[in-house]
Amino acid sequence: MVKRYHCPVELAVDIVGGKWRPVILAHLKEGVHRYGELRRRMPHVSEKMLVQRLRELEADGLVARRDLGTNPPHVEYELTAEGRSLAPVLQALYDWGAARAERSGISIAD
Repeated sequence: MVKRYHCPVELAVDIVGGKWRPVILAHLKEGVHRYGELRRRMPHVSEKMLVQRLRELEADGLVARRDLGTNPPHVEYELTAEGRSLAPVLQALYDWGAARAERSGISIAD
């Protein structure tokens, strides 16, 4: 059964909402990342949560997982075409967050 939405924003938030999904998408907007790179860029997310969110984003068709077939195993993640269609939204969130941090005196770690 297909879920019924009453507002386009409701659908958008259902897909990219939550604490970590937009952050993962924003990092992948910069390009392909291996799992370990994402983990280092997001030090406050647990390993279990990162794996879970990556799987959800993959199931939603926003992220593609590529196993490089090496030993030890290396896996890369990248945005799909559908995920890349979120680039303007992610950039707007980034710009707003940066401006908000500046206005509020909040520092953003590099």
